Amino acid sequence: MELYYAVPGLGAVLHTVNIRYSPEDLVYTINHAGDEILFVKDEFVPLVSAIMPKLKTVRKAVIMTDRPEPPQVKLPGIEVYNYEDLIKSSSPYEFGDLDERTVATLFYTSGTTGPPKGVFFTHRQLVLHAMAVAISTSAPPYELSVRDIVMPLVPMYHVHAWGGGPHAMFLAGQKYVFTGRMDWGGYILKTISEEKVTYIYGVPVILYLLLTHPDSPKYDLRGGLKYGNGGSAMPEGLYKLARSRGGIIVINGYGLSETAPVIAQALFNASMLGWPDEKKENYLMKGLRQIPLAFIRVVNDQGKDVPKDGKTIGEIVVRSPWLTPAYFKDPEKTRDLWRGGWLHTGDVAVWDSEGHIWIMDRLKDVIKSGGEWIVSTKLEDIISTYPAVGEVAVVGVPHPKWGGERPVAIVVPKPGQRITEDEIKNHLMKYVEKGEIPKWWLPDKIIISEKELPKTSTAKADKKVLRELYKNVLSS
Repeated sequence: MELYYAVPGLGAVLHTVNIRYSPEDLVYTINHAGDEILFVKDEFVPLVSAIMPKLKTVRKAVIMTDRPEPPQVKLPGIEVYNYEDLIKSSSPYEFGDLDERTVATLFYTSGTTGPPKGVFFTHRQLVLHAMAVAISTSAPPYELSVRDIVMPLVPMYHVHAWGGGPHAMFLAGQKYVFTGRMDWGGYILKTISEEKVTYIYGVPVILYLLLTHPDSPKYDLRGGLKYGNGGSAMPEGLYKLARSRGGIIVINGYGLSETAPVIAQALFNASMLGWPDEKKENYLMKGLRQIPLAFIRVVNDQGKDVPKDGKTIGEIVVRSPWLTPAYFKDPEKTRDLWRGGWLHTGDVAVWDSEGHIWIMDRLKDVIKSGGEWIVSTKLEDIISTYPAVGEVAVVGVPHPKWGGERPVAIVVPKPGQRITEDEIKNHLMKYVEKGEIPKWWLPDKIIISEKELPKTSTAKADKKVLRELYKNVLSS
């Protein structure tokens, strides 16, 4: 947290390194960014030692530790300092004025192909983003105020910790609880209870881990606890599980690395407060409205708005003052990102007559079968409502006979539960009979796995890995 303010305050650029990248990608991003000084938590010293010979621009390293005595670390060819020693030996520093257009932060986002891409943001952009998020989270259904206690469950290297921790929550005067290591052995639940946390946020799998942990029943999660969901769609089954645990309120949010990240949330306006509870819950789970100063459209391949009929699918494009202006040192991908003067998100959605947006899928995850689209998240949503299902991912894999893709579902049971393929098929058929999905959407194969789904560096199901793992499953 100190580095989030100190480094940009100097006029330097803070590159938050994704520690879940492979060593190869770590080396690539550090070299591509031209990093000169590394701040290294002591537990990562062995990793840094291993990759140091490949780092071309690093001149110094500062070791950070929670131990009473800092470790004595030597790294070949560079100067090494201890963070706390530097603090003790320094005198107060006077921060000077900076042009608001000075770049403050840089980090990298993984794509489906090629190396990670760098995105960067100025001081002005971060301030405007923090103000917009603080305003939006003060409105219903968040209604956060100085009385709230916030504990983010996202790593601080990931998209400014979603902009809440380092910036918006402090701006709004809310108490902020640091978790340290994400130790799920009941520690997070214990901290929520002891610190009387009222708002937490993270990806769906984090909420799932909290609610299914063996220690979870020991803790009373009632009293208006709210969970801000982002990163991927909230499965209906998980939403209902959260509601059954003392009425935890789950609120959908949306953004990308390229958008700093927040551009939309499940916000209520005055007319929506009178909606029936069932309609409200569906909106909280899946719906979105743009936050202040963000402008969102849903467009077709020609860049024209699709009808606001709640049915026609298009890509989400966006403008706001805080979007990354470019991919760092990558003009070709930048042109594709900003084609037509709007940032292309790669997410497909529908919007209704009032402009509410309902995300359907990632463009790369939509399954293309027989010239038509199958929305993987809709199938995942339905499968998640089967009581014994813990995790589920649906991916498109090549079909050897018909060509194109067909859906395959990978299902992980809840701890201690058993599921059969027929049970899932019968569950899906109920939704076919009700007319909620067409029969040809049904997965060609349902795989019951005892292993948890592979995850990306942000704890989302890694569909790229799953597609590769099961690419031949319909051929056998």
